[in-house]
Amino acid sequence: MPVAKKKAAKRKAPAEKTAASKKAEMKTKPTAQSVTAFINSVENEARRRDAKKILTMMKKITGEKAVMWGPSIIGFGTYHYKYESGREGDMLLVGFSPRKANMVLYVLGSLGDKDPLLAKLGKYKNGRACLYVNKLEDVDENILGKLIAKSYKATATKWGVKTNRA
Repeated sequence: MPVAKKKAAKRKAPAEKTAASKKAEMKTKPTAQSVTAFINSVENEARRRDAKKILTMMKKITGEKAVMWGPSIIGFGTYHYKYESGREGDMLLVGFSPRKANMVLYVLGSLGDKDPLLAKLGKYKNGRACLYVNKLEDVDENILGKLIAKSYKATATKWGVKTNRA
């Protein structure tokens, strides 16, 4: 058999890939790990201090209990999603992760990167669903709080989650 045909024969058919991806287990899911222990294990003192501030801020804004999602994400609230593709699972409404390079805040998923509050936030970078902040002092904490509240409410509304803050 020529080499090209061998490679083609080894590839999974599109239907097989779809079926396999539906069955793949989500890595980002709630765990029983202690949020306090995780934050206390953050090596960088400034990042640890910022994480404690954000933890307090998100608890106050959402009224939710902080829960570890996977080994390094702290989440508040949860929603169940189901896409037309058939993929479904649970995800946090808002959350954050104190990473080595920066603080990652999962607050843009239902807002997008064009939200007008972002122009007032301060120094940050963003991804599709998150903000990357080097230091909490680089951003306006009042505006960040408004973004968190807006994202929490928008995501809960989008996915039909009843909250005590909506």
